[in-house]
Amino acid sequence: MSTAPRLPQILGRMTSKLPVTVDATVRRLAVLSLIGQTVLVVTGGAVRLTASGLGCPTWPRCTDVSLVNTPEMGIHGFIEFGNRLLTFALAAIAALMLVYLWNLRKERRDLFLLALGLLASIPAQAIIGGITVLTQLNPWVVGLHFLVSMALVVLATLLVNRAYGRTGRFPAVALPALSGSARPVMAAVALFSAIAVTLGVVVTGAGPHAGDADAPRNDLDWDLFSHIHAVPAYLVTAGALFGVFLVFRDRITGPFRNAVLLLLGVTLLQAAIGFTQYYNGIPALLVGAHMLGAALLMSAATNAADLARFSPVK
Repeated sequence: MSTAPRLPQILGRMTSKLPVTVDATVRRLAVLSLIGQTVLVVTGGAVRLTASGLGCPTWPRCTDVSLVNTPEMGIHGFIEFGNRLLTFALAAIAALMLVYLWNLRKERRDLFLLALGLLASIPAQAIIGGITVLTQLNPWVVGLHFLVSMALVVLATLLVNRAYGRTGRFPAVALPALSGSARPVMAAVALFSAIAVTLGVVVTGAGPHAGDADAPRNDLDWDLFSHIHAVPAYLVTAGALFGVFLVFRDRITGPFRNAVLLLLGVTLLQAAIGFTQYYNGIPALLVGAHMLGAALLMSAATNAADLARFSPVK
């Protein structure tokens, strides 16, 4: 009779070495997920703003005969293929997160499902990216690609909050009681942030940075939609200021105070970048900074709304 260990036994030994509580490694992986999704937005912006959108002119290969970029493709091929490679790093982080959460998959189903959602999004993003290339950078598909990245930033932010016990069913941080108006206002700020980002995609699709000199535009009035895009941004600013007012009026300390101050800072910075690029001919560097600001805004707004949701009410 064979004495070789069977597969269930091998798996049992492996899983016995995995954590049974949310430890520092799980928290670090959650933070890495958020950083990685934000960096992906930046590299995606670099692809568009350096006209490298068709640096790899086909998909899933980079060329008809090569999976990777070739020296003949120059810097554009390097930038586009580098952006594609980053998705594999994000998949590895999400997969590792699931492995580390295996023993907690029932107890901490919230973390497991968020990590699973981040992992499942990788092939979805890859497919949308492929359609983007195959449609020669159709602005609506490019916009969808960006909006999915924004949704992943939101998921990663929630993952960080749950991993650190700031929000969710397993609190590790005591949150102070908030005014009854804090929760709906912060939820509205998150909603208007999403609307502002979505309208920003429409504005970008009408603007000059198409990702390639021959890529189509959406033929909408760029100036008109720039002003429409500003309306929800003003509402986000008003909501952030109201949150800061509540914090100082009620002498609130802790995570929510930090969250609304961060939200206001990101909102004002994003507004400054937006106005500056509008009145200076939409320079590529500022457009890239505005894209990074969009990711930071979505994360900050999600964080503030999430904390308000799980804080007790006075």
